[in-house]
Amino acid sequence: MAKRHFRVAEKMPSASCDTFLDDIEDIVSQEDSKPQDRHFSRKHVVPKVRRRNTQKYLQEENRPPSDSTIPGIQKIWIRTWGCSHNNSDGEYMAGQLAAYGYKITENASDADLWLLNSCTVKNPAEDHFRNSIKKAQEENKKIVLAGCVPQAQPRQDYLKGLSIIGVQQIDRVVEVVEETIKGHSVRLLGQKKDNGKRLGGARLDLPKIRKNPLIEIISINTGCLNACTYCKTKHARGNLASYPIDELVDRAKQSFQEGVCEIWLTSEDTGAYGRDIGSSLPALLWKLVEVIPEGAMLRLGMTNPPYILEHLEEMAKILHHPRVYAFLHIPVQSASDGVLMEMKREYCVADFKRVVDFLKDKVPGITIATDIICGFPGETDQDFQETVKLVEEYKFPSLFINQFYPRPGTPAAKMEQVPAQVKKQRTKELSRIFHSYSPYDHKIGQRQQVLVTEESFDSKFYVAHNRFYEQVLVPKNPIFMGKMVEVDIYESGKHFMKGQPVSDAKVYTPSISKPLARGEVSGLTEEFRNRLGNHLNTVSHTSAANQRVSASSRMVLRLQRLHRDFALKMSVGLAVFAILFALLVKVYN
Repeated sequence: MAKRHFRVAEKMPSASCDTFLDDIEDIVSQEDSKPQDRHFSRKHVVPKVRRRNTQKYLQEENRPPSDSTIPGIQKIWIRTWGCSHNNSDGEYMAGQLAAYGYKITENASDADLWLLNSCTVKNPAEDHFRNSIKKAQEENKKIVLAGCVPQAQPRQDYLKGLSIIGVQQIDRVVEVVEETIKGHSVRLLGQKKDNGKRLGGARLDLPKIRKNPLIEIISINTGCLNACTYCKTKHARGNLASYPIDELVDRAKQSFQEGVCEIWLTSEDTGAYGRDIGSSLPALLWKLVEVIPEGAMLRLGMTNPPYILEHLEEMAKILHHPRVYAFLHIPVQSASDGVLMEMKREYCVADFKRVVDFLKDKVPGITIATDIICGFPGETDQDFQETVKLVEEYKFPSLFINQFYPRPGTPAAKMEQVPAQVKKQRTKELSRIFHSYSPYDHKIGQRQQVLVTEESFDSKFYVAHNRFYEQVLVPKNPIFMGKMVEVDIYESGKHFMKGQPVSDAKVYTPSISKPLARGEVSGLTEEFRNRLGNHLNTVSHTSAANQRVSASSRMVLRLQRLHRDFALKMSVGLAVFAILFALLVKVYN
C-alpha cells in the first residue's frame, strides 16, 4: 500500500493591533459600502449560466468504461437435470432472462454464463452437476447454480464462492445473473411467505420459454407431507405448499391461448395437493377440465398411495374424462412391508394394490406407472423376491428401476448398507424381468386417436400419445404436429407402438391458438412489461431482433435515469441556493 504523506501546518503568527477596537464594526472605514448598499447592488447582479451540451454529456455519461460489464446483453446456457418440476423452473428462469434481453443459447461454449439447474434425487445426477461446475470454471464461465442440490446443501465445498438461486426464488433470477456478471457472488435461498404462511413458490404468471411450445408444465404445489428416510428432495423443497386453484386455472387458460395442446401437472406429490389450503386434487382437476379446449389433453403427475386412497371414486371419474389421459404414476418403491416401514412410506403393499386394482377396474386400459428401489438398507433376498412377484403380477408397462444411493444427510445414509454388488445384481435382475414381457403386442391392429406433440430422438418419427398416454410413433408429416390424428397400429416395441395415419381420416385441429415459435417468450403480461420497461413490447419477435431491441431499449432506460438524476440534482441545488439567499437577506436586513 502506498505511504501517505502528511504536511504539518505551520503555526501562524499572532496578529498584533496598535489601536484598540471597541467593536468589530470599527474595522469598516467610512469609505466602505454599507451592508444595505451591498444588498441593493446584489439585486442587479445577473449570474452567468454556463450552458452544457446535454446530448454530448449524456452520451459521455452513458458510455461505459472500457473495462466495464453491462448486464442484459450476454449469452446464457441453461442445463437442467431431474423431474418435470425442475424443468418447469428452468423454463421460467429462461423466460425471465430472455425477456430482460439476455440471449438463451444452446451452445455451451458460446455462452458467457452457465445456469446449472440441479437434481438431488440420486448420486449420478449430482455428479454430473459437479462436473459441469468444474468444466465451467476451467472455461472461465460465469456460473449461477439452481435446483435442489444447492438449496439442500449450500455449504458444500464445491459450491463455495458461487452464486445460488433458491427453488422458491426463481422470480429473482435476473438479479442474481446481473450481479454474477458484475463479478459478485449472490445467494438467495429464502422461502416465500404470506403473513407467515409458506407459499407454493414463485408466481405462475412469470414469463417462460417452453422447451416444447406445445406442452405446458404446471407445478401445482411444492414439497410434500412425507418424511421418507432416503429422500434428499425434502431438504430442498420442504413441506407441502399448494398454489390456489384460481391461479392454476388462469395459468392453464393462458397456456391454451398460446397454442399449448398438452398440460402436465407436476409436483413432489400431486395427490397431497390442497391439504394445506383446505382443498383437494379432485377439486382442482374438475376446475381444470372446464377450461381444456377440445382436442387438448391433461396429464396428471406422480401421486403417492396414501393421498389418493380417499379420492379413488372421484379420481376414477376424472380419469374417464375424454380430455384427461387415463394415466397415473404411483410409486410403490418396494413390495415388502418391512422395507416400506424402514423407508417411512406410510402405506403397505395392500394399500398400493387396492389403488391399482380399483383404477384398473373402473378405468379399463389405464396405464399405471411405478417406481422401485433396489437394495434399500436392510432389504433381504426375501424382500426383493416380494418385489419381483409384484412386477410379474401386474406387468407394469412403465417401470422406473433405481439402484439405491445413500444421499448425504438422510437417515437412510446412516443405516447398514446392502453390498454394492448385491444392489447391482438385484437391479439387473428386475430389469431382466421387466423386459421379458411386451405390453403392447395385443394392440396391433387397433385404430387409435393420438395427439402429436414432439419429434423422436432419432428424428425419424413424430411422437404422439393415445388415450392411455402410450407412446405412438407416426410419420413425420408437418401437418400432424400439435394435432389429433387417427392411426392404425401396425407394430409394437417395449416402449412404443407405430401407427399409420388413416387415409380418409380427418386431422383434427384443437380449438386453440397458433403455438408460439420455439424459443419465444411466453407470458409477457402488462405488469411484467412495466416492471422491465416499455422496451419489452417487442420481445416476442425472433431472438436476433429481440437482442437488438433490448440493447437500444436499455439505452433509453439509462438516458431516462440520467435525466431524472440531473433533474433531482438541479432541484436540490436550487433549494440549497434559495435557503442560503434567504439567510443572507435576513442577516443584512
